[in-house]
Amino acid sequence: MNLKKNDIIDIEITSATAEGSGVGRTEDGIAVFVPLSAIGDKLKVRILKVKKTYAFGKIEEITVPSKSRIESECPNFSKCGGCAWHHINYEEECKIKEQRVIDAVTRIGGIKDAVYKPIISSDNPLRYRNKAQFPIGRDSNGNILIGFYSFHSHRIIDCNDCILQPELFARVIKITRKFIEQTNNDIYDETTGKGRLRRLYIRVGEITDELMVCYVVNGNGLKQEDLLVNMLKDEIPQLKSVIINSNREKTNVILGTKNRVAYGSDHITDELCGLKFRISPFSFWQVNRRQAEKLYNKAKEYADLKSDEVLLDLYCGTGTIGLTMAQNCKLLVGVEAVEDAIKDAKENAKQNNITNARFICSDAAKAAQKLKSEGLKPDVIILDPPRKGCGDELIQTIFEMSPKRVVYVSCDPATLARDLKIFSDGGYIVKEITPCDMFSRTAHVESVVLLSKNNF
Repeated sequence: MNLKKNDIIDIEITSATAEGSGVGRTEDGIAVFVPLSAIGDKLKVRILKVKKTYAFGKIEEITVPSKSRIESECPNFSKCGGCAWHHINYEEECKIKEQRVIDAVTRIGGIKDAVYKPIISSDNPLRYRNKAQFPIGRDSNGNILIGFYSFHSHRIIDCNDCILQPELFARVIKITRKFIEQTNNDIYDETTGKGRLRRLYIRVGEITDELMVCYVVNGNGLKQEDLLVNMLKDEIPQLKSVIINSNREKTNVILGTKNRVAYGSDHITDELCGLKFRISPFSFWQVNRRQAEKLYNKAKEYADLKSDEVLLDLYCGTGTIGLTMAQNCKLLVGVEAVEDAIKDAKENAKQNNITNARFICSDAAKAAQKLKSEGLKPDVIILDPPRKGCGDELIQTIFEMSPKRVVYVSCDPATLARDLKIFSDGGYIVKEITPCDMFSRTAHVESVVLLSKNNF
């Protein structure tokens, strides 16, 4: 078949990409990527772009819908760049995510004999997020926009209520709009770098119900801040903190380096796995607390710590994973490159009366080398790296430390698979892999993996 732009072809969707597009194949094997399609759909597809071995298209007509296809509950789905799977049922979404992990580990990592456990699915695939960041702008007519960027762009899609977030956040958005309208506060323009109000950033403690509202500004503050604080206090009784974050840089980085408390506290608290944690604007905190508890419990099971063992928690953030395991080991050492996160980790250990924890602010690879030179011999290492994974340097240092077990928590199946191959080549056995759906309705999937040296 000689495909050309604007051809309309019949195709059946047989698989899905990591980003959420369906994939079908022409009679001669050319892959066609179709957004908003579902596995099992039979479609008429208009071809938009043709490459040598693949093409991109869009749905012209659904001739036979997939059994997993549903009507989206979100009015902004397909406009906003946040979600991928609102058009299929949740069971199908979990199957796709499970398969994505298996495919990456077997194809990229070459791991053939690992045990795969069923995905840890969510009891609440909607309204689960405890954090949101909304860019603020104006449209061509001067109307206020508070919402999300459209997929692969910086065009703001206005949103009054995201169904992945608590309804409380919609109330904060409404109050913020009203405040801007009443005070005519200047809104930041990304193109020129001028204007003041850049973003609205919200965090809530799911167990404590404490709310933090943070405004990112191109300057030191906003006009009539007291009015804004009073508007929030009058309508939201659980308001604990209003923060003004100063970001004067012409950058895509969301937060600047300086915070000022406009009302209340400089942090909120929440609970995870029976411990209390302090959360500031800069703190890493899992956006889906209930799923994080399930993930951490699986990591704890894999770590299988004994009372005389040493646990090394690399990429420890504010200490959450390690601290939930501290009572099961002799010593916990946490390593994190972000200074504010380490301060929070130390404070979290203190307020939970955990005395067998030590935290170091350093790059993971450098800290691991230093600890090795000090003679630290961890029995178990926890890895929870960013999306780019660990990489060869850190893994080689782990080999030199020779822990009995490594528990790898991953947010990207491709970099996980690459790193598992390095571990496997270095003599570690990939024993078991459990995917976890931390971000329902989006394309993201996490995994937790048990690696063992000499079958420990």
